[in-house]
Amino acid sequence: MKNQRLRIIHDGAHDGATNMARDEALLTLVGEGGSAPTLRTYQWSPPTISLGYFQKHADYAKLAPPAGDLPVVRRQTGGGAILHDRELTYSLVFPLDHPLLADGPNVLYETAHDALMECLEQRGVPTQRQDKTDESGPAKGPFFCFARRHRLDILIGDDKLAGSAQRRTRKAVLQHGSIMFERRYTQQPAAAVRNVAALEPDHLRRPFADAFTRRTDLRAVPGQWTEVELALATDLTSKYAGDAWTRRT
Repeated sequence: MKNQRLRIIHDGAHDGATNMARDEALLTLVGEGGSAPTLRTYQWSPPTISLGYFQKHADYAKLAPPAGDLPVVRRQTGGGAILHDRELTYSLVFPLDHPLLADGPNVLYETAHDALMECLEQRGVPTQRQDKTDESGPAKGPFFCFARRHRLDILIGDDKLAGSAQRRTRKAVLQHGSIMFERRYTQQPAAAVRNVAALEPDHLRRPFADAFTRRTDLRAVPGQWTEVELALATDLTSKYAGDAWTRRT
């Protein structure tokens, strides 16, 4: 796959609606062939709770403060809710016919997590795999994703540090993942990088992109948003900011 390119976008910090609209714009345009396969890294401001695609808004409404006072957005990807605060989020978007997915989209989980573990270990953060999936399903299990367990989750000790979820259309796959750096809200159980090493999210952006492309033999190409992508994302922002999508059941 050395002739296959992966566009890298190191994005800024945005509110939940903007972040999710940008990822859906990528999912749509990569699937249509209008955009290149893309790895995007980004953050969130203000702190926001994202619901998994199948979760009930009513469960968020039951949260006590301080987490219950945070804004909420619904993701395209499945899994449990995530409290996005001091973390690094990545998204990977590929067309379904991409050579990397010849054995199915699940290869993205293992490859991305291997790359993350390599980067963290090199920076003094000891990690391990969960290696056993619990009985959480798309719409059941603990409210927060970091209280659920998948065999490919990344742990520090017994606590979950990073996990990923996907959305697959007929044309493309979007994978989200979050790596916790600092935990200010105790309602979300999670490990945190800064409990072990004095690292910031920006310290992991480029190393993660490098490790992922090296493991996949893809060629990393620094990229920027196109006018078409940003225009579509702007159109989609109202969807993610509105009740019809966020409160859907």
